[in-house]
Amino acid sequence: MKKVLVIVPFPMGEDDLARRQAQMQAVDLGPGIEFHYRPVRVGPKNYSSQHDMALADFSILDAGLDAEIQGFDAVCIDTMSDSGMAMLRSVLKIPVIAPGRHSMLVAQMLGEKFSILMMWDRWKMLYTKTLGELGMEHKCASMRSIGVTPDNKSLLSGKEDEVFPLLLEAARRCVEEDGAQVLILGSTTMHEAHAWLSERIGVPVINPGPLTYKLASIALDLGLTHSKTTWPAPLSPKHEMIRAIGAAGQDYLEASR
Repeated sequence: MKKVLVIVPFPMGEDDLARRQAQMQAVDLGPGIEFHYRPVRVGPKNYSSQHDMALADFSILDAGLDAEIQGFDAVCIDTMSDSGMAMLRSVLKIPVIAPGRHSMLVAQMLGEKFSILMMWDRWKMLYTKTLGELGMEHKCASMRSIGVTPDNKSLLSGKEDEVFPLLLEAARRCVEEDGAQVLILGSTTMHEAHAWLSERIGVPVINPGPLTYKLASIALDLGLTHSKTTWPAPLSPKHEMIRAIGAAGQDYLEASR
């Protein structure tokens, strides 16, 4: 049985974690593989600034640092920011799959130009960074925000009547005004809208979280992983220091509640 670790980018309890695990319902992975969800020990409240992104990178590195020695065969990162991906690829030999870059690359398999639907404007920096790294700015038709502050724990639950029509309106503008041939949901926290939106818009809609699960499965089936030439191992690993900082951060958060 292959085991995949899914790193959830915020500290949270079982009820909130279950909403993230519900992404599994959107993809058929077949037998022989199982997914285990793990929230980070520390992290920002939301991904809305460069300050937050520094904490995000560390928190995901801390959460996945020992994935390989714990018996996992691959890691999926549950955020479109791809936070911690490069760091984990540096310290792990098993596949590390993040949804931001892979959603964009798969979108290029499905159409010429894509648009990104996002909850609020503060997320734009996440996609701009990845587009720049991939050299794909010219392939992005638009990024459209619906102006709703995201909730990384309750997700869209209870807000469907408000949020879904706004997403559909933005999606239609991406297609009709911006020329998008493929749409990407701008966050794994938006997964609950995927099926509803896909039925009402005439272009493919990429659901980034389930995409990473399928790509992890494919990588394992084909015996593929990332290049250590691109993501070389550290010359002087500081694993114990990373674990200590993570533990201290967790103690701080618990004491401040």
